[in-house]
Amino acid sequence: MLTSREVTIRYKQSVMGFFWALLMPTMVVLGGLMVRAAFSRIAGAPLETEAIAAMVLKASPWAFFVSGVRLATNSLTSNSNLVTRARCPRIVFPISAMLSALFDFGVALIPIVVALAIIGVPLSTHALWSLPLLLILVLMVGGLGVLLATANLFYRDVKYLVEVFLMFAIFFTPVLYEAEMLGPWKTWALLNPVAPVLEGLFASVVRAQAPDLGWTLYSLCSSLLLATVAAFVFRAAEPSFADNI
Repeated sequence: MLTSREVTIRYKQSVMGFFWALLMPTMVVLGGLMVRAAFSRIAGAPLETEAIAAMVLKASPWAFFVSGVRLATNSLTSNSNLVTRARCPRIVFPISAMLSALFDFGVALIPIVVALAIIGVPLSTHALWSLPLLLILVLMVGGLGVLLATANLFYRDVKYLVEVFLMFAIFFTPVLYEAEMLGPWKTWALLNPVAPVLEGLFASVVRAQAPDLGWTLYSLCSSLLLATVAAFVFRAAEPSFADNI
């Protein structure tokens, strides 16, 4: 019900309606294409179809990560009347905020499939890897959202720090480029737990290969650890919510 409310409020009396869910991924792709096209022209090499497909594929998961973390961070303070009065498991507020961002991602899936078909990316059975990879990403966003929502309730500066972080995080995450382009710096880029998920999606859908299982396991373990720590911190801090909100 909370997720439904979040989605309804976002799109109520909106002229573009669900097309807003496509805006951020589209801007990411267009920005990436401009940058890649500029570098390709300087290098004197054509912009490969694979690079375009990679950006189209990665843009929406990245948009979900950004939107999910942002909405979850503000979920407790924006529902202060319910947090202080309603007797319910308050962890539902950041989770429902994350799920509303997941709804937007679901809306964007159809255009992604259509765009990849137009580009000429054939789907293989390896594309089924995208399901566990996306589940890892959902777990990661949920854990990070719960942790940041708790911190933001006690320290309102957190939401501003999150905005700055999300603004620059795209440059340290292989969204507009592939990790292999970084050469010896590839390992450092993949230490970002989001990176192996995006690279795994690229490998399984665009290149029809199995993702790197070692790095995929690293992302899974990182997500599980983050979710566990977030749940522990949230439960420990929950009795003090009403006094600090």
